[in-house]
Amino acid sequence: MFVPYGDINPRRRTPIINYALIAANVLVFFFLTAPLSYKAQLILNYKYGLIPDGIKYESFLTSLFLHADMFHLFGNMLYLWIMGDNIEDTLGHFFYPIFYLAGGIAAGAVHIMSVSGEVASIPCIGASGAISAVTGAYLVLFPNSRIKFFYFIMWFWWGTVAIPAVFAIGLWFVLQLVSASFTEDSGVGIAYWAHIGGFIFGVVLAFLLVKLGFCKQKRYQYE
Repeated sequence: MFVPYGDINPRRRTPIINYALIAANVLVFFFLTAPLSYKAQLILNYKYGLIPDGIKYESFLTSLFLHADMFHLFGNMLYLWIMGDNIEDTLGHFFYPIFYLAGGIAAGAVHIMSVSGEVASIPCIGASGAISAVTGAYLVLFPNSRIKFFYFIMWFWWGTVAIPAVFAIGLWFVLQLVSASFTEDSGVGIAYWAHIGGFIFGVVLAFLLVKLGFCKQKRYQYE
């Protein structure tokens, strides 16, 4: 198993917006979601989650701050912590949250178009779509930065390794495509097409920003 825990990618300024986004997600979970009973959590998810069969436009945003459990929250915040700071450093404190929320909205729109039947009545929650947009932008802007992983195999072979972003993120995206092709409309609880939609949004927007000269692709040299 490989678990990311950081990256080798220097930044120039403190990512205050990224910290604020992480804090908002954590606070909502521990002070609003976690204290509720399972039934009350379902009611909350149906009220603020993104439901394709009954779209409420505000839910494109509110759904981004709800998480099903600790594992869901931790996984999303870990990726946001690793890559969000560098995207904020590149886009700036003002444009970064706009990009983040726009990525979440794009991911939600793709999810809506990808489901049908009973699955369309299930609320979609979580920041994964927006974080996938951050991940896509990271791939374009920092293709050869190193993402640090902790790995362990059978509990006796373990260590750390730093993998170029283009390979680590590229493999993640392939896994999303494969998973989406096998789980479409199955109701397994993971919105793979939201991940794919958010990722493509981030890649395309970052590519356009580079081409238009608003930001530069950074290719660091490593020994």
